[in-house]
Amino acid sequence: MTPTMVGAENVEQHSSPETGFRRWPRSVRWLTVIAVLCTVALVASLTTSWVVVRKPWPQTTGELEISGLDGEVQVIRDEAGIPQIYADSMPDLMLAQGFVHAQDRFFEMDVRRHATAGRLSELFGEAGIESDLVVRTLGWRDVATKELTLLRPATRSALDSYAEGVNAYLASRSPSEMSLEYSLLGLTGLDYNPPKWTAVDSIAWLKAMAWDLRGNMEEEIGRALTAAAVGDERMADLYPTYPYGQHAPIVQQGGLLGDEFDQDVIGDGHRLLRRPPPGGRDALTALAEVRGVLAAVPPLLGQGDGIGSNGWVVDGNHTSTGEPILANDPHLGISLPGVWSQVGLHCRTVSTECPLDVAGFSFSGVPGVVIGHNADIAWGFTNLSPDVTDLYVERIKGDTWESDGQELPLVVRNEVIKVRDGESIDLAVRSTGHGPLLSDLARLDDELDAVDLTEDGLVDQLTDIAGSAEYGVSLAWTALEPRPTADALFALNTASDWKSFRAALSDFAVPGQNVVYADTEGHIGYQATGLVPIRKPGNDGRMPAAGWKSDTAWTGEFVPYDALPNVLDPDSGIITTANQAVIDPERYAPYLTADWDLGYRSSRINELLEADDELSVRSMGAIQLDDWSAIGEVLTPYLLGLEMPRGYYSDGQRLLRSWNYRQGPESGAAAYFNVVWRQVLERTFGDELPDALDADGSDRWFAVVASILPKASSSWWDDVETEGVREGRDDILLASMKAARDELTARESPNAEEWTWGALHKLELRSATLGESGVGVVERLFNRGGWEVGGGGSLVNATGWDATEGYDVVTAPSMRMVVPMDDLDAARWINLTGVSGHAFHPHYTDQTDRWARGETLPWVFSEGAVEKAGEDVLTLLPAGG
Repeated sequence: MTPTMVGAENVEQHSSPETGFRRWPRSVRWLTVIAVLCTVALVASLTTSWVVVRKPWPQTTGELEISGLDGEVQVIRDEAGIPQIYADSMPDLMLAQGFVHAQDRFFEMDVRRHATAGRLSELFGEAGIESDLVVRTLGWRDVATKELTLLRPATRSALDSYAEGVNAYLASRSPSEMSLEYSLLGLTGLDYNPPKWTAVDSIAWLKAMAWDLRGNMEEEIGRALTAAAVGDERMADLYPTYPYGQHAPIVQQGGLLGDEFDQDVIGDGHRLLRRPPPGGRDALTALAEVRGVLAAVPPLLGQGDGIGSNGWVVDGNHTSTGEPILANDPHLGISLPGVWSQVGLHCRTVSTECPLDVAGFSFSGVPGVVIGHNADIAWGFTNLSPDVTDLYVERIKGDTWESDGQELPLVVRNEVIKVRDGESIDLAVRSTGHGPLLSDLARLDDELDAVDLTEDGLVDQLTDIAGSAEYGVSLAWTALEPRPTADALFALNTASDWKSFRAALSDFAVPGQNVVYADTEGHIGYQATGLVPIRKPGNDGRMPAAGWKSDTAWTGEFVPYDALPNVLDPDSGIITTANQAVIDPERYAPYLTADWDLGYRSSRINELLEADDELSVRSMGAIQLDDWSAIGEVLTPYLLGLEMPRGYYSDGQRLLRSWNYRQGPESGAAAYFNVVWRQVLERTFGDELPDALDADGSDRWFAVVASILPKASSSWWDDVETEGVREGRDDILLASMKAARDELTARESPNAEEWTWGALHKLELRSATLGESGVGVVERLFNRGGWEVGGGGSLVNATGWDATEGYDVVTAPSMRMVVPMDDLDAARWINLTGVSGHAFHPHYTDQTDRWARGETLPWVFSEGAVEKAGEDVLTLLPAGG
């Protein structure tokens, strides 16, 4: 079945577990309805003129005079609209990138800076309050402002030149000439002109990415609340430790030699003890409230959970050309436009004054390239997920917090959140010595009737105790420590070998990443990055800690960069990173985290790489699309071993008999299996776990179910809600298979031969702002959907879905790239969405069509190849020149 794209469904209400962006308040909705009437008339006329829609589209040919330029700049766009920018100086190159980003994506950039400043409510009213409260409490903007003062002059200069380019775009345009969204917001009564862009606006977006990839905060709360629900021993069943014997870690050689990691020594390590959560039932209530606060943050600022990535590199002994090939596909929450913007940045003459010759994936709003390659090296990122957050249960009395029996004053910072069409909110942010009190946000619920900051029913399910004012929950997070991460990104763009690559990453503080490396000299490598705290003995990082005990605090020191695992040209010739454990703690003492991805994807990738010593760009791209299911291989034999009633209920089982465990979009067996899998999770764990802790079907649940399948009488199979009956494994599996048959009959067809996984597993892309307006006609302007895709959660082709919600894609490969180091012009890439953020533009979702079919685009690099591939050429000239 060929993936298709149709307009988004007319969904009239979206308060959003799925999207996280609350339905607009009544005052704004009524204004929007009025605007819709105007919009309908406009849309009718646009069938011939497209005046309003096309007005913000960028000029991509001819000449434009730009204030601030010193020389001529060329912007060459290929058939997908991807820009390659050529200039004679760094200021001109960065200015041009800022201008081009603004041409394609300024509304996205503006929303991002409002989000990271905690000012969404100024644009969107009550819909933005939940996000603003969290961001203001964490103080992202303040941290970004401090980080600006830490940056090297060259980085600061690049940021300022980029901002100058954005502002050159803003200077000559009205809001309606910048995006269709501004036109519609203007019809609702918003009187707004975007302020000038600043360097801090760019830096602040790095905080959002750090939040998105923040580590194990949800696992800390989940362990504590699960233990409260089912006891410590059974909680441990649901949080299995990493299986080092089954799934190899990234680095399989080396250890610490003094304070430095040495790949040629045999290391020695230790394991930390599991500690119970502190504080009793009142503390659990506070933790449950904080979980609700975190759940309310919109995906615009990141998922924070269920995020993964694939990145690997092989040396020339494994390729058909004898030279390294590097591949990367980061998995992030889906959005429209996508998180990445492809770009090439080229100094016409590379020198110390103008050192850039780089191409790859950038963030709109941030200068430079984040992932990609230059003329000498290529690199890719996957999330390391180090434990860089700790939740502390605090004893609070009035304006003090307890530490070792002493009452210490809380630090108070006052914030004012302005709300469009509403009253401003006065927010007093209180902090202990560990960090800001997130629990205070949950208690604002009594004052803000329009905003529900806690998860429905979760607190009631855990405890009947009311009034947990004695306890609070604070957050310690390394991203709240000002660090020059922006320096690392710029240094990475100009690195030319392993030494300069490692030096560049030494400043990469958050989010901690696995970075794979290849160069044109034939070397491959890996470096772990990030600011990882060293904890005192009373804190093992797995559970919320007792904030009133000083032995749970961070020491104030961090794992030294040179002590983080790294390897150059490993013996195997293969480096695979897929969020699995970095290194076995038996050989490495520093604690990085206990909450790794459990290694199903990494083991599958390794298996495929090791099976082929003639790897090519094409075969590497095929591996990125691998849709083999590890849990399918484990669970299916048990399903086939059951005796089903003949006829209707056995149809699904019949499909499984010939299933190869692949989850392509056309597979009927995959459709049936995944519906069964969802039913098994709900029927096995839903009776004992609170709703917010339900099994989502991620890799952790692969391991949990695999561990209990051989135990036919495990207590987990029993449904505690059926009195006098003790169910076993086969009872649950039979019931799940019957329910799956009924569900697929209702959802797809009574005829099992017509079932397909893609019909269930669809990619629906939604704008995080007007695409969540709650007004169908407005949503249809900006949202796109209906792509039927294969893959699934914790598969190599990681189109993740949440078993507690349904089958639609919620996380996905945000891009894919493959870079052969022998011929950079032979590289391939694809983005989840197009380069344009303008609805109806030809490059709005053109790459999505290819992405869904598993295709990629040519990624040429040399100037001659770029010129040959060019479709449009825009020349930027100095103003008045």
